[in-house]
Amino acid sequence: MVKLEDAVIARFSSHGMNFEILVDPNLAVSLREGKQVDMRAMLAIDKVFKDARKGESASEESLLKVFGTSDVFRVAEQIVKNGEIQLTTEQRRKMREEKVKQIVTILSRRAINPQTGTPHPPARIEAALKEAKVQIDEFKSAEEQIPKIVKALLPILPLKFEIRKIAVKIPPAYVGKAIHVVRKMGTIKQEEWLQDGSWVVLMEIPAAVEAEVYEKLNELTKGEVETKVIE
Repeated sequence: MVKLEDAVIARFSSHGMNFEILVDPNLAVSLREGKQVDMRAMLAIDKVFKDARKGESASEESLLKVFGTSDVFRVAEQIVKNGEIQLTTEQRRKMREEKVKQIVTILSRRAINPQTGTPHPPARIEAALKEAKVQIDEFKSAEEQIPKIVKALLPILPLKFEIRKIAVKIPPAYVGKAIHVVRKMGTIKQEEWLQDGSWVVLMEIPAAVEAEVYEKLNELTKGEVETKVIE
C-alpha cells in the first residue's frame, strides 16, 4: 500500500457526481496501460471518496448506480482506467521522459534507415522527436503511440520497418543455456529437435537488430552456431 503522502488523486465524474481515490501514481499509470497491478498496493486507502481532500466518502448507493458494484477494488480500477489521474508537473515530466526512452528504444531496435540499411542511433531518433515536436502521452503505452510517432517523424527521419527471417541451428552442447535467450530475441515460427540433440529454429527478428543477434548467438555457442537468412 502506497503511503498517503506519496499518493495522488484519481477522479471520475458521472451522473453529476465525483468519485475520487488516492493512488500510487506509477502503479495507476501502469494499470491504465493495461498491465497487471496489485490493487492493494496501488491504493493508499481502501475507500472511494466524493471529496478525498475533505475525507468525504462516496455512498454505497452512488457507487452501485455508477459502477454497478460497491467493491472498492473494482470501482478503483474503473476510476483509474476511465478517469483522470492528478499528477504533479514533476511527475508528468519524469513519466514523459521515461516514455520517450521506451519509444526511442523500440524505434532503434525495429526500424532501419532505408538509405543505409542500418539502424538510426538513439540520439538521432530523440533529436528527431524534438524537431518534429511529437506529443508524447504519458498515459498511453509506448507501443500504442508508435504509429502516430512514425508518421510524424517520416518527413525528417527516413524509417523502414523490415523483418528478417533466419534459420538458426544450435549445437546440443549449447542448447541448455541458449534456448531461453533465443526465444527472447525474436518470434519463433518453427522449431525442431534433431537426432543429435541440436535445436533448429526458424525465427523472425527486426532487421535493425540482425547484427546484434548474430553476435549474441556466436557468443552463446563460441562461434559454433549455424545461421541462414531465409527472407
